[in-house]
Amino acid sequence: MNKQDLTVGNPLTKLILFSLPLVGGSLFQQLYNFIDTLIVGRLIGIDAVAAVGAYYPLSFLIIGFIQGSSIGFSIPLSQSVGAHDELATKQFFTNGVWLSVIYAIVLTPLMIVVASPLLKGLNTPTNIMSMALTFTTISFIGIPANILYNYSAAALRAFGDSIHPLHFLIISLVLNVILDLVFILQFHMGVAGAAWATVISEFVGGLLNIALFFVGHSKLSLQKAHWRFSLPHVRKMSVIGIPMGFEYCVSAIGAIIMQDAINRLGSSIVAAQSAADKIRQLFTLPMESVGAAMATYQAQNFGAKNRQRIKRGITNGVLIQVAYSIISFIVVNLAKVPLVTMVLGTDSPATTKSAVEYLTIISFFFPIHGLLMIFRNTLQGWGHSLYAIISGFGELLGRSIGSFIALGSAGFVAICYSNPIAWAISLVYCVFTVWQLFIRDELS
Repeated sequence: MNKQDLTVGNPLTKLILFSLPLVGGSLFQQLYNFIDTLIVGRLIGIDAVAAVGAYYPLSFLIIGFIQGSSIGFSIPLSQSVGAHDELATKQFFTNGVWLSVIYAIVLTPLMIVVASPLLKGLNTPTNIMSMALTFTTISFIGIPANILYNYSAAALRAFGDSIHPLHFLIISLVLNVILDLVFILQFHMGVAGAAWATVISEFVGGLLNIALFFVGHSKLSLQKAHWRFSLPHVRKMSVIGIPMGFEYCVSAIGAIIMQDAINRLGSSIVAAQSAADKIRQLFTLPMESVGAAMATYQAQNFGAKNRQRIKRGITNGVLIQVAYSIISFIVVNLAKVPLVTMVLGTDSPATTKSAVEYLTIISFFFPIHGLLMIFRNTLQGWGHSLYAIISGFGELLGRSIGSFIALGSAGFVAICYSNPIAWAISLVYCVFTVWQLFIRDELS
């Protein structure tokens, strides 16, 4: 395990070095999503792209809850690593495993049952409903694989290891593309093949991550006593993890409201927004990776009670995000047309035009998204997950406003502004809260 102690050394250098594998992982993840959309669009059709896009807000809801909770579970783990408390570190790790098992048992059957009502409630167009339900149901069957992957990756990052999750992510993504081609071209499984490819590759990636805690020279050397269910440890992890999961859910509800408005505009707009947002994520998820690095950095320094490094971390994180946002804006506006055409082809000029318009507008607001990742993850790293939930309501409000306007005369243009409005509202709240906590010295 390639551990990094984020409580010593130059904060900017530490953040960059720890972030780079996370950014690389995000780029590979989004490159896969882009290739996956390309494969689905070219081999199955634009309706299939729309069907996968209809699943996205539901993915945001449940997978976001899992990701948020997993990151939250890792915060006490990061704090114990920063405090160099070996016993607490082992106990937090094992009780995080128990919590992950409970999540899998509860969430998997629940989401399979509600998949169809949720898609119908979103007014999913009838011409893509069957494919959307197939893709969504299989994805929900794979919830245990997603939990395994997200918790194991978050736990590795808690130890300062961002290298191995990148290596294993690359392996799983290569496997994913291979399975996509085999299932779709060889076995003619359609969108079901794309869904199963994702589930299988996530499971393999999760197994590789978790194996590092049990084999090799850096294994945790866990004893039977460390595996005992500890209510105090579970309570502390739940107090942070569950609210962080709900924070993702609150944001996702806004995405669901927005998807409902998009669906009402027709399958052509669904395909345009879905393709454009995949491209947008290719550029914004690295910002979220820097945010994830910030959460670990802040958690370790919080455990070490190093106030000065906490402050420097925020300043350096802001610098990184602003510089990256400017570069991303330039690249997006130079490459948006060929990128959209690559995904959607040339058969539907109106759909292509809408996708390009979406990218043109949203790229102006990249700095807002980047700064939100810094300040929100700072709150999470300090363990103040309740404040993160409140920031999620800001995103809900912003997407709801955009969706409401979209159903009027503004149409698709309002959809293009929905995410930026959501980011801006949430950012204002997070900056104010971080500032208040810091000047009042209420970081514990």
